[in-house]
Amino acid sequence: MIFALSLLLIATSLVLIVLILMHRGQGGGLSSMFGGSFYSNVSGSSVLQRNLDRITVILGIVWAITIIGLGLLYKNL
Repeated sequence: MIFALSLLLIATSLVLIVLILMHRGQGGGLSSMFGGSFYSNVSGSSVLQRNLDRITVILGIVWAITIIGLGLLYKNL
């Protein structure tokens, strides 16, 4: 079980790196969040960008659950 979760963790980590690098830059960083440009960028995002966001979030949740599962398994050793 530990081996399978370790492989899943490695795979999700590599795919998450690729997905995060594929994201489009949103502009001026934190300073743009306090202006009006943040909301215009979110409302004008394409379907591809929204799907990329969803896949990234789902894979991040799988990654976190895998880490928690490995931690529980290693705690019981």
